[in-house]
Amino acid sequence: MAHGETYHREFGWDASFEALVARIVADFAAGHDPAREAVWIAEVDGRRAGCLGCVAADRTTAKLRILLVEPWARGLGVGGRLVDTCVEFARSAGYHRMTLWTVDVLEAARALYLSRGFELVEEEPHHGFGHALVGQNWERELAVVGRAPRS
Repeated sequence: MAHGETYHREFGWDASFEALVARIVADFAAGHDPAREAVWIAEVDGRRAGCLGCVAADRTTAKLRILLVEPWARGLGVGGRLVDTCVEFARSAGYHRMTLWTVDVLEAARALYLSRGFELVEEEPHHGFGHALVGQNWERELAVVGRAPRS
């Protein structure tokens, strides 16, 4: 719900975005491997400030999902801590790579991903959430604990 409300208010996105996030959360809740998939809810002074998930794309690739930092908590480092936690979890779970999908208008999120070693690998026009957007695929390699990085 927080995703839907926030992105409707900030970008005018329609209910299809909230439905997408609800499906992602429902799929996670219906069955996930706790050793390889997790969701974090960040709090600041007892208030929910944001969330982020890590799910398996395949055996060696983790997917970062549903990053949200509440508007009142932006600038407090919540997003960076969430992404750092997610990347470290994926690395320790044995993933070799992490991917994510976002859209071009989410400039602060894209800057955060770039600062955490993600690289833009593909862009394509995307009509979704009631708007013409540019979908973006980002990825980064993970140095797996106890193993040499892939070359």
